[in-house]
Amino acid sequence: MHPDQFTIINSMDNSVFERSVSELVYHAEVLDSMGLDTSAKIQIHVGGVYGDKKKSMERFIKRLERIPEAVARRLVVENDDRNYTLRDCIDISREIGLPVLFDLFHHETNNLGESVGEAFSMFYGTWRRKDGIPMVDYSSPRLGARTGSHAESIDLKLFRRFLEETRPYDFDIMLEIKDKEHSALKAVELVRGDERFQQPISVQ
Repeated sequence: MHPDQFTIINSMDNSVFERSVSELVYHAEVLDSMGLDTSAKIQIHVGGVYGDKKKSMERFIKRLERIPEAVARRLVVENDDRNYTLRDCIDISREIGLPVLFDLFHHETNNLGESVGEAFSMFYGTWRRKDGIPMVDYSSPRLGARTGSHAESIDLKLFRRFLEETRPYDFDIMLEIKDKEHSALKAVELVRGDERFQQPISVQ
């Protein structure tokens, strides 16, 4: 689950925080009603910087202490393309044990020089057994569009390189690409020969 951009935990406006908690509670209740364990996650961003990044990170951490356990046990924090790098998210994870969901596209836009392999070595260990298999958001830039725009369709050459760069790590991939299932089917065909790919279970 990925609540909308108005879900801001570290907002300086407490009413925004309270509304954000209500939104997160709703998402958690949906997952609970489906009988899903804690490997079913809700991903959020750290939020705004508000002129002081350090204090904003500290506010994010303190606010998480006020979130109901039914929500907190499902949360993962994602690096973004402007404010908070993967390393920032790792620092937050060290403080409160929150798993880090790695967004490749955001990392390519906002990083401290880490390669994809180095990034995986950083975030992968933030996931514990109860969190399930680590998750990764995958996308590539839309050529000729503004920075941060997702591609219309998957670039299989870039996707193949990504798979090679991330060996031997095993993880779930969430595609953030405009044509959705069309690219998903292309991706599945490409990864069929990868030993990390789990074939669908046939139902008789």
